[in-house]
Amino acid sequence: MKSLPSISMHFLTLLFFFLHPIPTLGSTGYDTSPTDYIRTSCSATLYPVLCYTSLSGYANPVQQDPAPLARIAIGVSLSKARHIASYVSNLTRETAYGADPQASAALHDCFSNMDDAVDEIHGSLRQMRRLVAPGSESFRFQMGNVQTWMSAALTDEETCTDGFEDVKEGPLKTEVYERAVEVKKLTSNALALVNSYAEKGE
Repeated sequence: MKSLPSISMHFLTLLFFFLHPIPTLGSTGYDTSPTDYIRTSCSATLYPVLCYTSLSGYANPVQQDPAPLARIAIGVSLSKARHIASYVSNLTRETAYGADPQASAALHDCFSNMDDAVDEIHGSLRQMRRLVAPGSESFRFQMGNVQTWMSAALTDEETCTDGFEDVKEGPLKTEVYERAVEVKKLTSNALALVNSYAEKGE
């Protein structure tokens, strides 16, 4: 009779592990934890849904590390900025003659700003790839550079969208404006993740 409690305890222990299996490399718990980490990290950004949809595909390289998450977010922003800079550049050539002067001026200004943003985001990404260990003065200096360049890129992108405020409504304005706004949101999200990583690394 004295052995019953130990048998019951043994049974409960087995039942616990049966109902709560230990995660393995192929288990659902392991596979979903990086995406959960990305979702949680994105909740600190201004556009969490866009943040999650644009970064969730990179869960494997990110795992639960804020460094690659910030670096990849910058890379996604850079890719989109390059695309719109190329797109607007083509439009400026197409609308060089006979176009609405206000729309033409807005396009040229937007291209100039987006081109600057591409350089600044690229500089941020290059710095992120050369980061020293967190906690050092050099790390804080490097992250300060990244934050400065990403902030400058965001300002340039906002200048691009602001330039279309007085342009008359039409397909051209809608197409360029919507693309520029998406890039601006991605850059904003990337900057938020950079700021979060910088705070954790101090």
